[in-house]
Amino acid sequence: MRGLHGRSIVVTGASSGIGEGIAERLAAVGAHLTLGSRTAPQVSGDNVHWIQTDVAEPGQADALIAGAVERFGQLDGLVNDAGVQIEKTIADTSDDEFDLVIGVNVRGVFNCSRAAVRSMQQGSGGSIVNIGSIAGDTADHGMAIYNASKGAVHAMTRAIATDHGADGIRCNAVAPGWVATALAEAAFELADDPAAAREHAVSAHPVGRLGTPADIANIVAWLLSDEAGFTTGSVFRVDGGLTAGSPI
Repeated sequence: MRGLHGRSIVVTGASSGIGEGIAERLAAVGAHLTLGSRTAPQVSGDNVHWIQTDVAEPGQADALIAGAVERFGQLDGLVNDAGVQIEKTIADTSDDEFDLVIGVNVRGVFNCSRAAVRSMQQGSGGSIVNIGSIAGDTADHGMAIYNASKGAVHAMTRAIATDHGADGIRCNAVAPGWVATALAEAAFELADDPAAAREHAVSAHPVGRLGTPADIANIVAWLLSDEAGFTTGSVFRVDGGLTAGSPI
């Protein structure tokens, strides 16, 4: 991927699932990675640096971005992947659960993006990629606050792109559909028959399968690269065709 070798990129939520897949993809093309997560990631290497981070805490988000600059001299890219979900309707969601989801999924993106934009303004710009969800546009059942949080991520993506394009900063979002991760399996477990729910979900995809972290990592790498230089303010739906057809 042209322009990623040697680039300094921060990835949050890199200890599992989609974030781990993104970190693996970027490490493979020679990016210099600073990984922010609560637990240590599996991805490692001479140019991979881990900083234990709770993105919901502004000071820790600031320290993550500062750590990348200190280690690699600058910040060229940020991938906001860290996220949590609560499988409840709005009527059943507690105040603490609301604060958890909004704190990580929305405040976390805000915290890291604010620190990244301020750093990129001092350099030559950069690229921010936020991991949203098809749930930000079409609500998943029983996941009210998660749906709301991803809608906010999509809106924040457009705002960053609009406000900071003149600074040489691009910002896009990727909206995955059903990707085979622990979060997806937790959602299937809500059903009376989880195996049947999973089979039904697979059958709803025109491509005949769920996504993989690698599917998402490929488009993230492109959005970070010079090849996407004219691409900003967009939300890219990557869902195997799940939402393309009529629901009737």
